[in-house]
Amino acid sequence: MRAIVTARPGSDDEVELVDLPDPRPAAGQIRIRMAGAAVNAADLHIIDASRDEVRAGGPAPRLGLGLDVAGVVDMVGSGVHDLAVGTPVAALHFPHAPHAAAGTAAEYVIVPVSDAAPVPNGVELLDAATVPLNSLTAAQLLALLGPSQGRRLLITGAAGGVGGYAVALAARAGWRVTALARATDDGFLTRAGAAETRTTLDGASGFDAVLDTALLNEAALRPVRDHGAYVGVFPGLEPTSERGITVTSAVVVPDGALLREMLALTARGVLEPRRAGTVPMEKAAYAYRAFRDGAHRGRWVLTS
Repeated sequence: MRAIVTARPGSDDEVELVDLPDPRPAAGQIRIRMAGAAVNAADLHIIDASRDEVRAGGPAPRLGLGLDVAGVVDMVGSGVHDLAVGTPVAALHFPHAPHAAAGTAAEYVIVPVSDAAPVPNGVELLDAATVPLNSLTAAQLLALLGPSQGRRLLITGAAGGVGGYAVALAARAGWRVTALARATDDGFLTRAGAAETRTTLDGASGFDAVLDTALLNEAALRPVRDHGAYVGVFPGLEPTSERGITVTSAVVVPDGALLREMLALTARGVLEPRRAGTVPMEKAAYAYRAFRDGAHRGRWVLTS
């Protein structure tokens, strides 16, 4: 099969298309024939970390890229009964090997059946490929804040990958959401359910909680009331707690049951998938460069 991996040391490109053996599912696993794999920020971290390791004189592993996938089940391992061959599915998948040869940006992807969810009618597979990582991250981080009870929530980076889902999910849960983003994103944020949009934190105060997807750290902590809550997206990069504010963060984990809910909300129009563009794997380098440039909203999706 073909797969996208980090480029060889010394290359001007960030990624490379390589041939790897076709994988086969073990017990409790399914094999997905990839229709779409979304490019995401984690890919850029993997690319940059690989280059940093080489510059520091370390080994030069060729790491597989991609965490989101949507496609069709084409093979199942023993003990799998609820997702049959031919079922359209999506999944969030973290390769388990420390130097995994392939991520989800590959023609075939092996995932535990518990991490996958069927894609409902009305959701295109290429749109479904943009849903798992960001929607699950948003849902799991919001869960750290507890019940909304009409409380005020500030979401930074509100029109970004995680932020856009967080606005919609928080508004649906009953939070009064203030979205921090560019003025040009106001229409999207209003559709998502934001009660207020801001382009700056100047004068902002009195929020019960902040979900800081933009990594503003101390700047995002200041508008939170005493004994409020701060949730970040990268463990270890949180600001120091002050004024009794609870500071926490978490790493997203695959969850097929929760992903099923996110895809159902997508089918109903509660969550809005945004695709910046679609490119074949042969032209993957363009998608990674475009994502790094940040000129487009939404996710670039690679096709097999």
